Amino acid sequence: MFHVGDKVVYPMHGAGTIESIEDREVFGEVSKYYIIKMILGQIKVMVPVDKAESIGIRKITDKEGYDKVVSILSGKQKAMDKKWNVRFRENEARLKKGDINEIAEIVNYLNYMNKKGKLSTGEKRMLEQSKQMMISEMALVKNVEYEQMEAEVNKILNICEL
Repeated sequence: MFHVGDKVVYPMHGAGTIESIEDREVFGEVSKYYIIKMILGQIKVMVPVDKAESIGIRKITDKEGYDKVVSILSGKQKAMDKKWNVRFRENEARLKKGDINEIAEIVNYLNYMNKKGKLSTGEKRMLEQSKQMMISEMALVKNVEYEQMEAEVNKILNICEL
């Protein structure tokens, strides 16, 4: 069980902070919900307390986890399938797990392939989504604004903003 103020990750959506735990009536049934303020888009999501674990809600990584992500981003790309459609499906399944290390591996590889001009439109969207999810968690770990962390990640990935 999580508590108000806990920083958590919602797989496929990014990181946020639990603002409250409330009883809400949905479809005529009253249940407890985590109200999570997401870092991306400043939206709030409601997650049923009894389904949080099966959905994959987890606490954000720690300082050591953050350092590992930086190491993955600045390291050599892990080999992935050469066929974009196979790679896309595999990466989509990895994203749904919500593991920040796997997301960092996806970002590192897709960023590399993007620089070479070898990404499909779907993979370009996946790169952006993966980066946003990863950056939102990293920002909460370091307690900085999303934009500041995005600039740091872009620097690590050697991406110049125009």
